[in-house]
Amino acid sequence: MTWRSLLFVPGDRPERMEKALGLGADALILDLEDSVAPAAKPAARDAVRRLIERAPGGPALLVRVNPVATEAFAADVAALAGAPLIGVVLPKAEGRATVAALREALPGDYPVLPIATETPRAVFALGDYDGAGLAGLTWGAEDLPAAIGASSSREADGGYTDPYRVVRALALFAAHAAGVPAIETVYPDFRDLDGLGAYAARGRRDGFTGMMAIHPAQVAVINAAFTPSEAELAAARRVVALFETNPGAGALQLDGRMVDAPHLAAARRLLAAARAD
Repeated sequence: MTWRSLLFVPGDRPERMEKALGLGADALILDLEDSVAPAAKPAARDAVRRLIERAPGGPALLVRVNPVATEAFAADVAALAGAPLIGVVLPKAEGRATVAALREALPGDYPVLPIATETPRAVFALGDYDGAGLAGLTWGAEDLPAAIGASSSREADGGYTDPYRVVRALALFAAHAAGVPAIETVYPDFRDLDGLGAYAARGRRDGFTGMMAIHPAQVAVINAAFTPSEAELAAARRVVALFETNPGAGALQLDGRMVDAPHLAAARRLLAAARAD
């Protein structure tokens, strides 16, 4: 299944994690990193482990651990031993070597979702991912500005500044080059649901398959944005049917426009994703 929505939940808030199970997100990212203060991390590890062990069916459960080679990371890994997880979210990822180090340390064969743009070096490693052991690839525009001394990653109207437009595009292409789902980053203003809907729609248009959320109110909007409409599915079926009835054709006319191999590939991909869901 392709994850449309991946909701972050602080690991030190058991009541929020419990509630999040029923909010409709395709996946939950139980956070042990940025949203948890250092003093609260031991309790968070215990709470996350308890939830994973007793959680019934529902959203996929992933854990965001602390960066590789930190003391907090070692404690996170120890707390996950034998846990029935779907995957692990890796912050500060810097290419295959970081993923390999994480997978070697993990007490199980858990697929990894790297957050692949949080350091300057990470940006230059985006083409290094080969898909091995990955659940997808995502990016972020919060840590990187701080790492380089930028005052913001956004213009006054909320759009990204030029450096972060580049980073977003590179992350998108890196995911597709690795053959894994491309996951759009968070939309920080959780009160602006209209803005979120427009942002998520652009993400799907550009080739992202899902998006991370920081607030429960964002889940339904993201799910809707990343769910193909009946009109889209019907149009895709027409393209496929047209080529099936004209085997060997390179380009055909449909409703006054030309369609060819890329249109057919896109239609098949859309229908395959809908069937998988």
